[in-house]
Amino acid sequence: MTEAPVALHTRERVEPQESLWSRDFTLLFAARTISVLGDQMLVPTAITVAVLQAGHGVTGVGYALAAHGAPLALFVVLGGVLVDRFTPIRVMVVADIARMIIQGGLAVAFIVGTPDLWLIVTLLALGGTATAAFQPGYVSVIPRTARDVQKANAAIRVTESLMWVLGPAVAGVLIAVSSISVVLVLDAATFGISCVCLLAMRLRMSRSVRRSTVRGDLVQGWREFSSRTWLWGVIVIFMLFQATVNGPFLTLGQSFVTLEYGESALGFVMAMFGAGSAIGGLVAVRLRPAHPLRAGALAQAGTVLCVLAVALQLSVPVIAASYVVWGAGAAFWLVMFHTAVQTKIPPDVLGRVHAYDVAGSVVMRPAGQMAAGPASVWVGVAPVLFFSSTMVLVTVGLLLAVPAIRNLRRE
Repeated sequence: MTEAPVALHTRERVEPQESLWSRDFTLLFAARTISVLGDQMLVPTAITVAVLQAGHGVTGVGYALAAHGAPLALFVVLGGVLVDRFTPIRVMVVADIARMIIQGGLAVAFIVGTPDLWLIVTLLALGGTATAAFQPGYVSVIPRTARDVQKANAAIRVTESLMWVLGPAVAGVLIAVSSISVVLVLDAATFGISCVCLLAMRLRMSRSVRRSTVRGDLVQGWREFSSRTWLWGVIVIFMLFQATVNGPFLTLGQSFVTLEYGESALGFVMAMFGAGSAIGGLVAVRLRPAHPLRAGALAQAGTVLCVLAVALQLSVPVIAASYVVWGAGAAFWLVMFHTAVQTKIPPDVLGRVHAYDVAGSVVMRPAGQMAAGPASVWVGVAPVLFFSSTMVLVTVGLLLAVPAIRNLRRE
């Protein structure tokens, strides 16, 4: 049986500033913006080009992308434990330093020669593991630095959306005029800049004194997570959403647009998704529904238009417009959900609870992605996408059908 902590709260009490753009939040915002820019330069553009240039083929690209993404689902719960045990800023700084060194090592490998696939995969997996430690800390710090948590989440969502569009474009230009190693060096530099911003923050929290084990911390986090019907209900429903909607559509939708309309069309519609995400974030800055998860679920329903537009092989402008709707609805939902989590979960367990949220949210996406290919061969791409469009409405209906989710009130 796990021993109870000697002291429940030994961190200093930090009062958020009245203005959203306090010194600490501005530094956190800058750190997040620059690191997301580096991430979007790396995935999938730089990784894909790097692996292909190294002669490892499309299969190697798949291994590399999986190696970078899988650790988030595998280790984010442990990252949540580290954040709650050692405080978010410390863990985030260490994670940034680790990612800077790892990406720098990958850049050096491409500067001195052609690295083997095993080395590329290993370094990307280590970088993904560091990201799994960083993510819970970043979410935990937001409510400690901004009094208006919803506006803070919305502001970050807007800039993330812009980086989703800008990152691949910058990577493409740099690769065209220089080399892949330059992109990797700049990606490593973004983590260094993020680390400097975090170290400059005045938010200081002392480490909790506890005698509990890592297993005890995991159990406590799970109890906090599972005791809230609205929280675990959303995650279970989103596991279904990832397996039947997101996973298949991210695989088949983008492949279909590329094959039917060309790579430029895919770039255009993905840019429109980023623009839509920015719009959704801006709306979330102003709109404050009394029942945030209800409003977010209704916004998510717009995803059905995007899936149907691709399934029906509509024109590129129509598909692009539907991607705007998809991006706006997805961004609005994420702001509503993250704000609910950050304002209703005690700070000392927020890292672990968010980690369970992330793990549950992403674990079923690979299953949907892997099943999409065989299913499309068996019944065709359009039938699979029609099924996914139906499941959009089913999952939205489930979110609205659960009273704990539908009736959750804004703080």
